[in-house]
This record gives sequence, C-alpha cells and structure tokens, in this order.
Amino acid sequence: MDTIVQAAPIIFQGFVTAWQLALIASVGALLLGFITVAMRVSPVPPLRWGAAAYITLVRNTPLTVVFFIVAFGLPQVDIHLPFFTFAVIALAVYTATFVAEAIRSGIHSIPTGQLEAAKSIGMTFPKIMQHVVLPQAWKAVIAPMASVLIALFKNTSIASAFGVAEAISKMTSQVNVHSSQVILIMFITTCGYVLTGLVMGRVSALVERRAVVLR
Repeated sequence: MDTIVQAAPIIFQGFVTAWQLALIASVGALLLGFITVAMRVSPVPPLRWGAAAYITLVRNTPLTVVFFIVAFGLPQVDIHLPFFTFAVIALAVYTATFVAEAIRSGIHSIPTGQLEAAKSIGMTFPKIMQHVVLPQAWKAVIAPMASVLIALFKNTSIASAFGVAEAISKMTSQVNVHSSQVILIMFITTCGYVLTGLVMGRVSALVERRAVVLR
C-alpha cells in the first residue's frame, strides 16, 4: 500500500505529460494529415506524387527511427528545441500519414457518380471537397481515426527514451526506487494506458452514434 501511495502520484504526473504530448501531437497530425490527403487526391500530379512519397516513406519507417531523425537530425541544421517539442514533431509527422490514409479511405467511400455530377455543374476541386466529399466522408473515418489517435497516445511511450518525463519514464524511475514492487508499479502504469484507451474509444463510439443519427 505504501508503494501505491508513493508511486501512483508520480506516475500520474507522467500521464499528464503523456496526455499533453498526445493532445498537441494529435492536433499537428490532424492538420498535416488533412493537408497531405488534399495533396494525395489533388488533380495536380506533382502534389499527388509528393504526398504518396511522404506517406510511403514515413509509414514504412519505424517510429523510433523517426524520433532519432527529428531529435538528432534537426539540431544538425541548427534547429534546437526542447525534447518535448521534438517528440511532438516526430509523433505528428508519423501519425499524419495514418490520418491521411484514414481520410482517403473515407473519401473513396463516396460514390463516383456524386463527384462526376459535381464536376458536370462546374464545381472546382476545393468546392467539391468542401461541399460534397468531406461532409460525407468524415462519418466513415470516425472509427479508424479513433484507432489512429489511440495508437498515437500509446506511442508517446517512446518519448521516454529521449528524456521526456512521460508515463513510462516515471514508471522506470519508480521501479528503480521500489525495486521489490516492479509488478505492482507496472500494473499501475498499464491501468493508466488501458483506462485512457477505453475513454478514447468510448468518446469515439458516442461521436460515431451521433453521426449515424445525423445521417
């Protein structure tokens, strides 16, 4: 019991950092993902090629390698930032590729006839996206998007290897302090990740049900 009283608040502080990291990185990933998918489905070939290359390259690169490139590569070009910010950039750049593919799958769920009809009445590509595609596609991407964001939260654990005091980092420090209670400390940390994932999944389910009602 003493171990729980001493370790739990410290691990909770780590989760606060992890939540902050995940929230900021999620915003960045969503913005970059929307830009990437707009390029990916653009009628301009160079934009499509650039987006496809970015998605293919980053999705097939281990996240740890992306962290190394950002954390140790950017300082080589005189970009010096806190490791927390480097972690946000790495997570956002990596997760944006999955966001883009999730949105693209939703766009492909729109019947081709609707797109052809919009083109036939003279709508431009941006207008088609704004008024025809996105209002329908977002309902189809809620579930896969939730999975992507839950994965992003779990991926914040990698930041511990780069000096960010998130949950895994705090867990490690407490294991060193309470070496006889390793299983208990790991269990507390695991519960934090599971509860966060369950809450995010529940919110996603509520949003998805709301979207069905609005159809």
